[in-house]
Amino acid sequence: MKRVVDIAGALAGLILLSPLLLGLSVAVRLESPGPALHWSRRIGRHNRVFRMPKFRTMRVGTPDVATHLLADPDTWVTPLGRLLRRTSLDELPQLWSVLIGHMSLVGPRPALFNQDDLVALRTAHGVEILRPGLTGWAQINGRDELPIPQKVQLDREYLERRSLAFDLRIIAGTLLAAVTGRGVSH
Repeated sequence: MKRVVDIAGALAGLILLSPLLLGLSVAVRLESPGPALHWSRRIGRHNRVFRMPKFRTMRVGTPDVATHLLADPDTWVTPLGRLLRRTSLDELPQLWSVLIGHMSLVGPRPALFNQDDLVALRTAHGVEILRPGLTGWAQINGRDELPIPQKVQLDREYLERRSLAFDLRIIAGTLLAAVTGRGVSH
């Protein structure tokens, strides 16, 4: 049932949001040189690597590491990128990843390919069996502000509590977090 909801939600989102997606693509391209989308190598279900699209919020040539690991993240983030990140609009292209089955609408956020500590902790807690999500329980409970062990505990809690009702609660919380920009550090 979850996969059916994912497909229907992703397809509806891509269709309904297509004017916004097109407009954001043009805005990203006009603001700074480079492609509108950044295809990030991420860890998916069963710790398999997949390529996940995001609107590009960083300058071309930014090192491929978690933003908090950059010496001075603010020098790499574009002005439009700050807005896209604060509102989570940079995540909208991931509806494509949901549609093709690499992701789910709700699940643990996908780790970067080089976040070995996060991947190891998730594996130790059995979380790697889940498809990563466009949003998740940890995402609405602190996002970038959470230390990795706390994120994994919330991911484990999601694994134990997952249901359609819980997913709907998380989606509602995500919309509120996106509007307020709560939990975004860069």
